[in-house]
Amino acid sequence: MPILTHLEAIRQGIWEEMERDPSVFLLGEDIGVYGGAFKVTAGMLEKFGADRVIDTPISESAIVGAAVGAALVGLRPVVEMQFMDFIACGFDQVVNMAAKIHYRWGAAVPIVIRGPSGAGVHGGPYHSQSNEMWFVHTPGLKVVVPATAYDAKGLIKASIRDNNPVIFYEHKFLYRRIKDEVPAEDYVVPIGKARVAREGTDIAVITYGAMVWTALEAAQALEQEGISLEVLDLRSLLPYDEEAVLASVRKCNKVILLHEDTRIGGFAGELAALISEKAFEDLDGPIIRVTAPDTPVPFSPPLEEYFLPNAKKVAEAARKLAAY
Repeated sequence: MPILTHLEAIRQGIWEEMERDPSVFLLGEDIGVYGGAFKVTAGMLEKFGADRVIDTPISESAIVGAAVGAALVGLRPVVEMQFMDFIACGFDQVVNMAAKIHYRWGAAVPIVIRGPSGAGVHGGPYHSQSNEMWFVHTPGLKVVVPATAYDAKGLIKASIRDNNPVIFYEHKFLYRRIKDEVPAEDYVVPIGKARVAREGTDIAVITYGAMVWTALEAAQALEQEGISLEVLDLRSLLPYDEEAVLASVRKCNKVILLHEDTRIGGFAGELAALISEKAFEDLDGPIIRVTAPDTPVPFSPPLEEYFLPNAKKVAEAARKLAAY
């Protein structure tokens, strides 16, 4: 199997879906001639033409609104946000139009809104947010956050084929750092199914996106100390795989909930409530959260490093929990 970067896997997935289905088209800022801010759409204008790769004005509200309209007449638009931070400018169209139309009159809204998110690249507070919880709290949407190149390709293809609006987060720190074997043949990864990234017995670390790699780094370090971490990669947050979460908790009996997003209102709180309600008697220790603090993402590299969860912080939490 070919080995692809995270970015190239997403690019291939979109390319293949455009070849497979002529109703798929792209729109966003600088995605055509320039090939996208991170080059995810490089070469697509030349291949598919200006009718299917559309450079737009700098107006996220207009971009998402146009995509919703196109979806309602039978097309399958894929919207690029230059940075997912900027989706705030299209928030009304996402949460009050795209998310609610099927509920209101039964129409399908097959749009994908994708783009780079997350910190670790010194982008400052306006280009580094993990804002997935804005949309996890919105019924009618699906929210996908892949960690591997294999999943990135399979999930972008599944998202494009889905008849519901999907918000697709691509962690920019992973774009060119993570490589993986990716099948050349057509495949999809189902939305809403988690995967066990590493089998373990002592503590379940439940996470998603770039933090999967942080958890794996911590697990490798702790293995030398006789502490076995299981790493569960959620892959999708809405819907999420409740069965897989509970299975890991019941297997390990101790849990760390890890995410790059800030703490209050983060996905760890939702998972903690689920575990408390449905697996409380399986726990042999407190549920531990490892998250970013409740501040904007700092621009200063040392402050950003302090802000972000890392393998050392996960390992420290795991040692305390193992000793409980």
